[in-house]
Amino acid sequence: MEDSFTCKLLRVNLSTEKVSFGTLEETFYRRHFGGRGLISYILLNELKPKIDPLCPENKLIFACGPVTGAPFSGSGRNSVGAKSPLTGAYGEAEAGGFWGAELKRAGIDAIIVEGKASSPVYLWIHDQNVELRDASDVWGLEIRKTQETIRKELDDKTVKVAQIGPGGEKLVRYACIINDLNHAAGRCGMGAVMGSKNLKAVAVKGSTKVPVRKPKRLRKLAQWMAQNVDSVAHVLHTYGTGAEMDVGLEVGNLPIRNFRDGDFPEVDSISAEAIKKHVNVGMGTCFACAVACKKEVKVNEPWNVDPEYGGPEYETLASLGSNCGVSDLKAVCKANELCQRYSIDTISTGCTISFAMECFEHGLLTKKDTDGINLSFGNAESMIKMVEMIGEKRGLGALLAEGTKRAAEQIGNGSEEFAVHVKGQEVPMHDPRLKRGEALGYAVSPTGADHVHNIHDTFLYPKLPKSYNSLGVLETVPIEDFGPKKVRLYKYVGEWRTLNNFLVTCLFTPWSVVQKVEIVRSVTGWNTTAFELMKVVERGNTLARIFNLREGFTEKDDWLPPRFFKPRTSGSLNRTAVNPNDLQAAKLLYYDMMGWTEQGVPKRSKLEELDIGWAANKLSAR
Repeated sequence: MEDSFTCKLLRVNLSTEKVSFGTLEETFYRRHFGGRGLISYILLNELKPKIDPLCPENKLIFACGPVTGAPFSGSGRNSVGAKSPLTGAYGEAEAGGFWGAELKRAGIDAIIVEGKASSPVYLWIHDQNVELRDASDVWGLEIRKTQETIRKELDDKTVKVAQIGPGGEKLVRYACIINDLNHAAGRCGMGAVMGSKNLKAVAVKGSTKVPVRKPKRLRKLAQWMAQNVDSVAHVLHTYGTGAEMDVGLEVGNLPIRNFRDGDFPEVDSISAEAIKKHVNVGMGTCFACAVACKKEVKVNEPWNVDPEYGGPEYETLASLGSNCGVSDLKAVCKANELCQRYSIDTISTGCTISFAMECFEHGLLTKKDTDGINLSFGNAESMIKMVEMIGEKRGLGALLAEGTKRAAEQIGNGSEEFAVHVKGQEVPMHDPRLKRGEALGYAVSPTGADHVHNIHDTFLYPKLPKSYNSLGVLETVPIEDFGPKKVRLYKYVGEWRTLNNFLVTCLFTPWSVVQKVEIVRSVTGWNTTAFELMKVVERGNTLARIFNLREGFTEKDDWLPPRFFKPRTSGSLNRTAVNPNDLQAAKLLYYDMMGWTEQGVPKRSKLEELDIGWAANKLSAR
């Protein structure tokens, strides 16, 4: 019987226009899986140290997982990885939609893109027939027009397209890659790497169903989710993300005015409930998914917002809304649409604009710098104009397109205090002053601050999901706790959540630990266990760690920005901040639990235990 994974890698060298296929042994695939496991292995073994992320030597990897494309909720995602142009570290992002499943249906587990085309091209994959095509006519076009043009040229409206817009072409350092118009591989600047290679899009059409080893068992699980979605994922199914933002405001999780303030009485005007009431026209979905959590919004005035680009999720509602002091829902919807059109990450875009707003408030930026724009907190029109300027790298937008770290270094005059990033990547819309486990996760993440391969303390207390009992997590840990129990909770639950980046599956499909193990067994036929799956994650995380060490990162980079060591100016966190001594102690304990030295370097014994002893050579080269 065929396997759900092909172990087949497509390698495309854009410089030489050479296309070739390689294969991997099943033992390799079981040891590393797809997604982060495959990406971290390839980047560590194939990239020369210290290369410029935007040079032809960087490699862009599109990777499915062992269960991608199988018929169950959450299986429609794919990973994209490269050395990040935003951080200079290990870079990786995930996207939903239908593109990943289509690549798997074409019989390909991953694509490794090398070199740089001499002129714009797109990659056309029809099953395992691969062709590089001229993209001169679509270079410079926004996302929707590009997909329409490519589908017309290929005479097939069902072709799935992953692509970049003008933001990726112009090398905005946090440009993303867009699947199917509104599903973004958002973080780490993978779209800029794609643009640096003159690769506009990857169009895919597959004709083979992904084989499943035990289809009856998988069908039973898939039916369970479809039948119970209203009880296990009601809020997501009804509103998508961003419901109950008033609760986030009350406890202090919602970022306000560049993570500085705590008051935002207009919170209800930008919530998912407000979207549902005023501008929502439907809920979209991804391949085979019953949760259907993707908003679709339409606005006619004062801005026109195309529902084909979806709608703002929580991270966007906060980053381009409350974190910029903006309470105009229609403006946030328009800014979200522009980010999709330009293919730029909404989190980094909103954070960089809020950073600039605070600089403007303190006189570090003036109207002379902003081309006359009043870049004050709460100015919705100015926020939208700045999104456009970033996407086009025009005026101040060209500086902000470099991200907050580089922008602060250029502006100087103390602006570094306003730059809310970790390792150069802007912080997501969850405040670590509230969530101490998440604070540790932000600090030690290989990609810079991330809220997905992390924990959310508020979801684990006062009631611990029973599913985690099977991981050996038996007791709740208070939200404010930053001791050994919280570090252990972060390691165990954080690693389990990161498994989604290896399989590659969606975080928003609430499968239990037992169910997820059963899904992997049903799809692959492997006699896997939760223990084995956790080791896959630890192995991949360790390889990503070694990659960063080789690139010059040290334990000092595992830290939070200055903002979080001070309380907010108002609200529930006006007397609460991250204690740097507690963070340092938690970080060192985490290193020890991971089998790393106090400098954050994996020990040889740990590498051997993870069956990656060969990686010690990468450390010695460092």
